[in-house]
Parts: sequence; structure tokens; C-alpha cells
Amino acid sequence: MDEQPHAVHEPAGALDRRAELSEFLRTRRARLKPEDVGLPDFGRHRRVPGLRREELAQLAGVSVAYYTRLEQGNGRNVSAEVLDSIARALRLTDAEHAHLTHLAKPKQHKKKPAARTQQVRGSLLQLLDTLDSVPAYIGGRYSDILAWNRMAAAVFGDWGELAPQERNWARLVFLNPAYRELFVAWEEKASDIVALLRMQAGCYPDDPRLSALVGELSVKSEEFRRLWATHDVKEKGHGVKHLRHPLVGDLSLNFESFPLPDGNDQGLVVYHAEPGSSTAEALRLLASWGADATRAGHSAPSG
Repeated sequence: MDEQPHAVHEPAGALDRRAELSEFLRTRRARLKPEDVGLPDFGRHRRVPGLRREELAQLAGVSVAYYTRLEQGNGRNVSAEVLDSIARALRLTDAEHAHLTHLAKPKQHKKKPAARTQQVRGSLLQLLDTLDSVPAYIGGRYSDILAWNRMAAAVFGDWGELAPQERNWARLVFLNPAYRELFVAWEEKASDIVALLRMQAGCYPDDPRLSALVGELSVKSEEFRRLWATHDVKEKGHGVKHLRHPLVGDLSLNFESFPLPDGNDQGLVVYHAEPGSSTAEALRLLASWGADATRAGHSAPSG
């Protein structure tokens, strides 16, 4: 008879680790079809979307009972080798593989975020000021916006007008109509933010502030609830964002994200335009206007 797992009592305000693990595995399994992994598809009458548990267990080289316990949220004593096999069977990305490990083996990740407000080093603030021709900001945990330069305010809105708790990408994108208008591909931006929060939830399931943010957004935004239920995780360190700026029109900005080495989950994000492009000219125009670029109708109203 299988040993019954010990009850796990989560701290107040924490996300349920077992439920997170269970839903993540279930949603990853549901997106695969037998033909995707070289298995025969015996007819149309499949009761579940995607692979069956039996098929996934076969691909991973584990017993059906073992995989079933894992998908029910019991990650006790699971080895890294088994997780690697399951990750390969599910065709997980590197980010998804890391997320699975965080969920299944939380004892290996003892680092907890500090309860105090995140602080940005003075030298980083000086660096932001030297980047006077491109938008740049420092992001932190929970998708917080911790510090920014003048050009970021001109492009994205004057975050200084907001209360500190509102300087948060998740709240701005899901609860502030101005940002729905600003991002041409709003759904992509929203998906990226939810995927980031999912990654952090895997690392810090006991963090009450993260749990509170997820709870708030789940209550206030149907779109957030829908995206959160997908359990998608990804890391996006570079790319292109298309904006519709109220003063200078359409912008196409490349961005690069640089994780900072302090171990405090902060990162520097810098946007830039292709040389000679209309976006480069628009940034020069915003830079020449200075503070007037923000005052002339592009503020960041609270949600």
C-alpha cells in the first residue's frame, strides 16, 4: 500500500504548492497530442485533452501510480532525474523545467524575499540618469517598477505621480485603461507579465505579498484570471514592443533585460530604437521636449 503523504500546512496568505504543481503538470500534459510524441492515437474517443497519464508515464519511464501521485501534488522525495525525465516527456522549455523543479522540490530553494521595501543602489540610479536618450527602468519582484529615467516617464507615463504600490506592471496593464491603449499587442504584454508572476510564485509560494497581488488581480480582472489559469511560464529577456504613444504616434522599441547580480530579483530594462527609424526620431523629439513630454497629456493615472 502506498504511504499516504503528510499533510502540508501552508503559511497564511501562501499559494498552495500542491495545487500549483498539480495544475501545472495537468495543463502541460493537456497541450500534447499522441502524434506530437510519436504515440499512436487510437480513435477519436479520448476522454481527456492531450496525453493520458498512462501515456505520459510511459514516455517518462515511471510507473503510472508514481506519476499520478506527482500530478496530484505529492512531490515528496521526487528525484531530479525523474523530474528531468518528466520534463523531457512533456517537452518543457528551460523556464518550465525550472518552474517544475521549484514546485516539486521547494526545500532546495530556501531563499525568501525580504519583507522590507526593495531598495535600488545609488550607483544604479546614477546609471539610469546617464541613459538620457533611451527609456530605462529598474524592475523588481512582483513586476514592481522601482526606479526609472526621464525618457521612461516620457514614453510610458510619469510613474512618479502614482502611489508606490501602484508602480507595478501587473496592476497597470490589467487595471489601468491607459496601458491597454499604449500597448498595441496588449494581450502579449499581459501574457508576459502573468508568466513572470507564475515563475516568481514557483520560487516564492509562501510570499504573502505575491499571493495578495494575485488575489487582487484575480478579483478585479477577468483577463488576468484567464491567463493565470493557463499556468504558462516563460522568461523574456529581449524582444520588441509596439506602442501607440499619445504624442508621437506609433513606436517600435527593442528591449533588453539585464538581471542584476545582487540576488535581489532586480533587473535593468533598456529600450532602444533602430538607428535612422521613425521611432528613433520620435525618441529624439521626446527627449528635446524634456518634462513637457510627460505633462502634455501622457501621465500615468491611477487605476
